[in-house]
Amino acid sequence: MKKVVLPPESLTNEAIAARLTNAADENLKKGLINKRNLVYLELNGCSGNIISLLNGQNPSFEYTLNSLVDLRYSNSLMAAEGERASEKLMAVLDEDFILAVEGAVALKNNGLYNVIGSLDGQPLTGLQAATILGERASHILAVGACATHGGVSAAKPNPSESVSLQQVLLDREMIKLPGCPVNPDWFLGTLAHLLLYGEPETDNLGRPLMFYSTLIHDRCPRRPFFDRGIFAEKLGDKTCLFKLGCRGPVTRTDCPTRQWNGRVNWPIGDDTPCIGCSQFGFPDAMAPFISFDTTRVVKDE
Repeated sequence: MKKVVLPPESLTNEAIAARLTNAADENLKKGLINKRNLVYLELNGCSGNIISLLNGQNPSFEYTLNSLVDLRYSNSLMAAEGERASEKLMAVLDEDFILAVEGAVALKNNGLYNVIGSLDGQPLTGLQAATILGERASHILAVGACATHGGVSAAKPNPSESVSLQQVLLDREMIKLPGCPVNPDWFLGTLAHLLLYGEPETDNLGRPLMFYSTLIHDRCPRRPFFDRGIFAEKLGDKTCLFKLGCRGPVTRTDCPTRQWNGRVNWPIGDDTPCIGCSQFGFPDAMAPFISFDTTRVVKDE
């Protein structure tokens, strides 16, 4: 499907997700677009992304489910249990649906290190579900660090042999929304864009440019301290956190303007260095998350 480029002002506006979902809702009511089926699959991970989505505001996840899509399956949110849940999951295969996946795909013992249910008296593994659904979905969203590149689930020593969703679905294009967890707006805005215009414009890693185009470092309110060489020496200092291990200079998201928890705050706003959770390679490539001379801090105190 042709990718649509949003107007330039949309790329820096933290209200973009709300504008997209509201526009999608209006078009649904006018009959200009149709509701789509959504399968939200949780694989090997901590379920942090679904929790983050449930905490979304303006737009909220509840609003999206009620107004924009028909949620056909969700490990955490559906009422059905056991084989009835798995049967509902398989029933969507003959219909048009968007597939969203959080969590990595465990390969150990043919996927038995991540069993999400049972079907016909046999374990249904995350590997099986990802493969079967991934081959049929009209669009695929990899949600969170584990789905996009393995994340924490694939961190060393990786006993479950977890891999990213792309490594299982080699021939499928997908939109990748890295983050640990993903910001609700990144998912809901991307989903609304799919309904309205098709796939959004992405970078060479598959990330939507409307959310992942700019380095945190370039929009950080503490950037002036960096430019003047004024660096924090310990947590709590109000200057640039670069020398404490901040990964803002290599991380592309709109956290400084969008923020978290209803746009109340974000890590650097709370004197915590960015740990680069939305960059490919997290967590191994971003460790150590903080670095400072503890002996000096104790001495100063």
